[in-house]
Amino acid sequence: MPSVAFKNAHSSFFAGQPFRLLLPDLGGLYDHIDAYIERDRAILLSGAADPGTFFVKSMKSNSRDAAYDQNTFYEAWRLVIQRYGVFNPYTGRGAIKGLLPHGPHNVRDVLATHILKQTGSYEQASYAIQDTPEMVAKHYGRFLPQDKAAMAAQILNRVWEAA
Repeated sequence: MPSVAFKNAHSSFFAGQPFRLLLPDLGGLYDHIDAYIERDRAILLSGAADPGTFFVKSMKSNSRDAAYDQNTFYEAWRLVIQRYGVFNPYTGRGAIKGLLPHGPHNVRDVLATHILKQTGSYEQASYAIQDTPEMVAKHYGRFLPQDKAAMAAQILNRVWEAA
């Protein structure tokens, strides 16, 4: 994927190079992708011109373009989260209790913060969001003092586990 497709395209993480990440074939991912490309994509496009992107909008009578732009992708993401992600106690539908509607950028925030809290490594968190350790430290390094102390205690406690 060209680095310009990312929010932080000019970050030293990319160094002007495209981004490549091979996804493992978990849960038959490759078969699902093949089925989407060979069968489902044409149904979604419904005769419209293919924009050449992986994700395409389902074409309807009021649609003019099958490509997502920044706004339409955000709207689609938020709708999916509201419909299928947020648990509704009255209907019993939804996947995650306590989840609030959010846009795709929030995934970046959650991912960076989670990895930072689990590892304490700005570098590992930066790899996860394709950015630099300096940016992670600046924007996501807002640990509470007890979080830092708990992380240090876990590391120190490993000494006793080995004994």
